[in-house]
Amino acid sequence: MKSYSRSHLSDVTLLSNAPAHLSQDRAANAELLADLAEIEERRAYASAGFCSMRAYCLEELHLSDDEAFHRIHAACTAREFPAIFSALAEGRLHMTAVNLMAPHLTAENAKELLAAATHKTKTEIQLMLAQRFPRPDVPALIQPLGPLQVRSAEQLCPETVEQLVPERVESPTPRPKLTPLAPQRFALQLTIGQSAHDKLRYVQELLGHQVPSGDLSQVFERLLDLAIPQLEKRKFSATSKPRRAHQRLTSESRHVPAQVQRAVWERDGGRCTFVSDTGRRCSARTRLEFDHIQEVARGGQSTVGNIRMLCRTHNQHAAERTYGPGFMKARRQEAAEKREAAATKKAVDEVIPYLRELGCRADEARRAAQRCEAIPDAPLKERVRLAVRQLGPRGWVKNPSAPASP
Repeated sequence: MKSYSRSHLSDVTLLSNAPAHLSQDRAANAELLADLAEIEERRAYASAGFCSMRAYCLEELHLSDDEAFHRIHAACTAREFPAIFSALAEGRLHMTAVNLMAPHLTAENAKELLAAATHKTKTEIQLMLAQRFPRPDVPALIQPLGPLQVRSAEQLCPETVEQLVPERVESPTPRPKLTPLAPQRFALQLTIGQSAHDKLRYVQELLGHQVPSGDLSQVFERLLDLAIPQLEKRKFSATSKPRRAHQRLTSESRHVPAQVQRAVWERDGGRCTFVSDTGRRCSARTRLEFDHIQEVARGGQSTVGNIRMLCRTHNQHAAERTYGPGFMKARRQEAAEKREAAATKKAVDEVIPYLRELGCRADEARRAAQRCEAIPDAPLKERVRLAVRQLGPRGWVKNPSAPASP
């Protein structure tokens, strides 16, 4: 067994060993990120039996959640800007710097920005980004969270401290979390809104006879008992009293009848059935889909024997093996473009009724609302404000080619 004792080494040796080992670690980390970037690009994790890059990092590489997130993010950024790999290997950048700069890197500024971040600390990089990419002030917020408590920084939980660092702008309210406390005992912590609070109190009243104490853990479990059958029915058509099947199956039908969904779900155990060449079965139990083993286009029918459960990743992986990666990539791109077009159309259509209430004609309202195509993800209030600025004194629409008013 290798010994890690250093008590026999001189100070000079120790002080020379540390930089050498750190250099090796940096080089190995850059190599690992290059591996992860290529695995992600090829989606090679799918053929190995993992539903996502995160699952591969957690279950195969045994990284923590945070390690997996930061490495995957840095790997994808470095693949887009390859100079990052050598900068990491040589110690000119650290991985935190890469992840901080990732949202701001472009083909035009990458070389200059990476050079400016060389050998800078996290705080120095945050200040540099704040100067180059200023953000609006965080709005003042007063929030009732219970009895007034004065706590020092040392008394704050790590999650709260993390939310107060400069690059984060969320409310410092602790995030929802589920923490093991003891064997078969867990602590659940979350913040709910007024509506959820009122519903919870009402449920406590309705369960007054079954749970006289109003104990939240018992109430919560009762709610889960009620919710699970409903969700299983919606997702997998699960029911204790199945109806008699009336629909005739045809080779052209992609519809999977309810009785087939129930049988497949029970047979597959509500889990993805993909098995890798090494015999590893995918562990995914979310984002599951019913997949035709023999494709409908090739005469496959929606029978129990021809339907299996696959997660989204392995459904796509099976399609790529059948139709080819190029074909499926084009289909995904086409679907993404359709979603983007639908989102843009929705962003415009939502604004038009408000302009009509101001007295605009339908054609004028649509022309003014079309300015919102540039900000489809903005809040409705902001989009309406932009469209109104395009209207003249009597509701006339300004020249569409003119720049938007500030």
